[in-house]
Amino acid sequence: MPPRQLRETPGLFDGAEPDPARKNGHRDRMRQRLLEGGADGFHDYELLEYLLALAIPRQDVKPLAKELLAQFGDLPAVMAASPGELRRVKGVGESVAAALKFVEALSVRQLQRKALDKPLLSSFEAVTDYLHARLAHELTEEFRVLFLDNRNRLVRDEKFGEGTVNQAPAYPREIVKRAMELQASAVILVHNHPTTPFSIPLDHAQYR
Repeated sequence: MPPRQLRETPGLFDGAEPDPARKNGHRDRMRQRLLEGGADGFHDYELLEYLLALAIPRQDVKPLAKELLAQFGDLPAVMAASPGELRRVKGVGESVAAALKFVEALSVRQLQRKALDKPLLSSFEAVTDYLHARLAHELTEEFRVLFLDNRNRLVRDEKFGEGTVNQAPAYPREIVKRAMELQASAVILVHNHPTTPFSIPLDHAQYR
């Protein structure tokens, strides 16, 4: 017989289910490992497998987790993929795509709050991590501006331009106008290079 093809319906895969006791036991053990020892002892596919199991709890999702990693290359790339890209992978439907995008949004929000809660110049690594999470997997160039107050804390992060694969427009007059509206004391100009993975030049632009 040909191998059974997986296809997701709302929250479920079609086809016969694996032994529930065996499946639940495996997930119980994974949960205990995480709670007792943290995530360091897990492979990427195991972390992804547990997340997928929350979206489609009645199916063995280890093969799907491995397929997603094979298709996109690594876990950050899976999380950064668009819903359309995710749904092109056999077995991924709306519930899986939504679960992955919710986790990505939580990660970005966490990094953003971490950047907002500390003086920017003394926690530049946190800001860089946030920008990588926000921009590293974008396919076109973005030009963003980080607005700082007089204590070098981040007031606002806004996108000022989106372009092609190798250029993005920037208009200094609009940046200065917006800085005055926010009563910002300084700005950091940010743009990404999609053709060079994880390349995000950061430029300081002080003004009074």
